[in-house]
Amino acid sequence: MWKKKLVLLSVMMLGLWLTGCGNAGGAMKNGYYTAEMEDYDYGWKEYVCIFVKNDTIVSVEFNAKDPSGFIKAWDNAYMENMKPVSGTYPNEYTRLYGTSLLESQDIEAVDTVTGATHSGNNFYKLVSAAMEQAREGDSEVAVVR
Repeated sequence: MWKKKLVLLSVMMLGLWLTGCGNAGGAMKNGYYTAEMEDYDYGWKEYVCIFVKNDTIVSVEFNAKDPSGFIKAWDNAYMENMKPVSGTYPNEYTRLYGTSLLESQDIEAVDTVTGATHSGNNFYKLVSAAMEQAREGDSEVAVVR
C-alpha cells in the first residue's frame, strides 16, 4: 500500500515540476524586463529590472532614482538618517528583496522587510508587472500606479 502512495506522490511531484507550478500564467520569455512606478514619491521613483533566461529569473535590480538619475541605494546621507529610525536602509532592503525573489522565483513568497514595508509593497507591484511583461515578451517599460 505504501508503495502505491509513494508512486502516486512521485507522479504528482513530477507533474507539478513539469508544469512549472511556481510560474502560474505561462512561461516567461528570455530577456530584460523593467517596471517603474508612475510617480516620484518623496523625490524617488522605484523601479525593478529582471533578467529572465529559460523561464527563470536570473537577475533582479530593485532600487529608486531621483529625477537626475541618482540611485537611492548610493545616498549615504539617506542611509545614515534611515537606518536608526527604520532599522534598514535602501542598499540593504533592495538586496534582500531581490535575493528573496531569486531564491523563491515567486513574488508571493517574498516576505516584507521590517522598516521597508512601503518599498516592499511597491516591489510586489513592480515584479508582478515585470513578470507579466516577460510572459508577453514585451520589453517596453511597464508603468505601475
